[in-house]
Amino acid sequence: MLQIVLVRPGATEYDQQGRIQGTLDMPLCEDGRKQVEAAVAQMADLNAVAVYAGPCEAAEQTAALIGKKLGLKVKKLDKLRNLDHGLWQGMLVDEVRTKQPRVYRQWQEQPETVCPPQGESVPAAKARVAEALKKLLKKHKEGVVVVVAPEPMGSLLRHVIQHDELSHLWKSPDNCGAWEMIEVPDEMIAGVA
Repeated sequence: MLQIVLVRPGATEYDQQGRIQGTLDMPLCEDGRKQVEAAVAQMADLNAVAVYAGPCEAAEQTAALIGKKLGLKVKKLDKLRNLDHGLWQGMLVDEVRTKQPRVYRQWQEQPETVCPPQGESVPAAKARVAEALKKLLKKHKEGVVVVVAPEPMGSLLRHVIQHDELSHLWKSPDNCGAWEMIEVPDEMIAGVA
């Protein structure tokens, strides 16, 4: 059985301000480091065999702290770069909600039907996630693997594995540093072999 520990990076200043980060590269803020340290303490007994991170500063810093605690070298998965939110990047979530209420509601309820202006669509990002997951599943058939991915990329990864509902991709800062265990279905692993 393969289990993926999906970790959200600790908070950045943009997370605390309620801004859309997308592919903008932001480091962890002080609160973010504390969130990661708390998560790392909870993960100490996971017996993970690998740690992967998406290519953004906050994810890499989070993964480095986890890797250090678990005694594992961090591997970067470029295909887990965050969703490109185009012209929305840097805006407050509330700005999008008030300036484009219909689009905002559609993004929350049916994100696969919206593409941020000059950004990347959710289906395109899901295709990248599927490629990254395929690469990961070729290397790991069992055990525990840690994957650090920012939002909404983390939600897309969970969605690709579990085929659950995809909605509310802009999470609150309360999710920063959070982690969850996801069991990868055997048929998904067998399909990659």
